[in-house]
Order: sequence, then structure tokens, then C-alpha cells
Amino acid sequence: MPPTVGVVSAGDMGAAIGAALAANGVDAATSLAGRGALTRTRAAEAGMRDAGGVAALVEECGLLLSVVPPASAVSVAEEVADAIARTGARPVFAECNAVAPRTAQRIATLIGDAGAPVIDAGIIGPPPAPGSRTRIYCSGPDTAPLEALREYGLDVRRVGPDVGQASGLKMVYAASTKGTTAVWTELLTAAEAMGLTDALLAEFGDAPGPARAVKSGRKCRAAPADGSAKWRRSPRRSRRSASRLASCSARRICSASPPTRPSPTKPPATPTPNCGRCSAFSRSARGWGRGDARGAARAP
Repeated sequence: MPPTVGVVSAGDMGAAIGAALAANGVDAATSLAGRGALTRTRAAEAGMRDAGGVAALVEECGLLLSVVPPASAVSVAEEVADAIARTGARPVFAECNAVAPRTAQRIATLIGDAGAPVIDAGIIGPPPAPGSRTRIYCSGPDTAPLEALREYGLDVRRVGPDVGQASGLKMVYAASTKGTTAVWTELLTAAEAMGLTDALLAEFGDAPGPARAVKSGRKCRAAPADGSAKWRRSPRRSRRSASRLASCSARRICSASPPTRPSPTKPPATPTPNCGRCSAFSRSARGWGRGDARGAARAP
């Protein structure tokens, strides 16, 4: 008999998971209390029913998936823990958010102290859809309830016995994909500032993976183990931003120049005021801005 699975909440990822489960016969429930029209529409389109509130989900569902923005993960866990204590129900709680391993362990303590078992989970990939490569990695002493969802349209994989391992895998994987993009962006910026872009791209030649992605102006994504790498195109933001950097009035400050030894007798030179565009681009590489007017507005 298909299980009853609660999903908090019906955002893009949560609704997609609910839709995959509902399409395979699972009673997928969520709480729409206090949610807007868009969330209600999304849940209805996914085939998810409204249980009425978190307490009702805790009572009705044998497995509860927390799929919310990372900043809300702890507060949702606290609400679920309170509902568990009040109702006496003991659903398995799967923490599926992009949180640090220590945060996952803190959440496990909150739910465990309330009397319910916890599974740590990390979602890698886009919201589940036909043909997508979404994986849900899990860890903990007993991950069988979440692994059972393999029979209902989800790709669930166990990685270890400890809470925090699945969240850790998500963390390091995301660091590799997002961090690599930032490194290549900074690399192109330095090369452009020194007039070496063409030489650098020529040196990349037929180099594999990220170097080839940089040369073609594509967004880098980790290649599958079977070698069947696919790349997602994105705007040539790095090249445009690098060109702006090379022409700005603060080029001698922003470009990669050899370090100089400070003089014990002369005060340090006052740097030329930054035009703002370089700082905007640098912030863009770190995910703080967009390399455009909004990023420039945030630049010091």
C-alpha cells in the first residue's frame, strides 16, 4: 500500500517532489495554512492535498519531508517538534534542506528530543521531472523509510550511517560547481586585465571540462562519471565584465600585478578611487551581485 507522505512546503522543489510521488500513487499532503495563491495553485497542480496545518501533517503522515529555504529549516523543525510533542505522533522526519552538517545535527536533536526518528537528506539536481537527474542522498541510522520512495518515482541513495553526511555531500558538491564557476570568472578577469585573454584561451586548447566551458562561454557543470558531460549555456557575462574591467580607470588596482614590498620610510600611496564596476564584478563572482547596475550600486 502506498504511504502517506507530508511535504513542507509546496515550493518549486517541494511541489515537484509531491507531484512525482502523487503520480506514482502516493498520498502526498502538505500544509497550505497561511500560504498564498501561487503556492495553493502549485500544490493543486502537483496533485497534493491540503492537510490543514503542520500538526495535521504530523498526525496523518508516516514520513514528513522538510523542503524549505535553508534559512527556514530550523524554525520548521521547531514547529514540527512542537507538533510531535503535542500530538504524540511519531512520523519519520527527513531534513532535505541545503544546510550545513552541524545544522542538520541540530535539527536531528530537536526532532529526536521530541521523540521522532530523523533522516538527513540532500537534494542534488533540479526539481524532479520526467528525464531529470535529481538525486536525493540520505544518511542516518535508519534511512529505509526514505529509501522506500524509490518505488514511487524518486531516486534516493544512501551515503552513510551518520546524520550530517548527506548534508555534507550536498555542501561540497555545491561548493565544487559554484566555486569552480567563480574561479574561472576571476581567472578570465585577470587575463583580460593583462591583455592575455586570447593567449589563455589558446593555451586551453582542447583541455577537458571547465577549461573548454570557459573557452566556449558556457556555464560549467560537473561532468557525470560516465563521461557524458552536458553543458548549460549562460550569457557571456564573464567576458563582458572582464572587458569593462580592462577599460576602467582603476585597472592598475584591479589587475593582477606583482606584490610590492612596503617602504619603511614612505607612507603607502593613496589608491585611485574605484569606479565601482570592478567591485561589482568581483562581487558577482562571489554571488553577491550580478555584475550590473545592482551590483555596482552595492560596490564600496
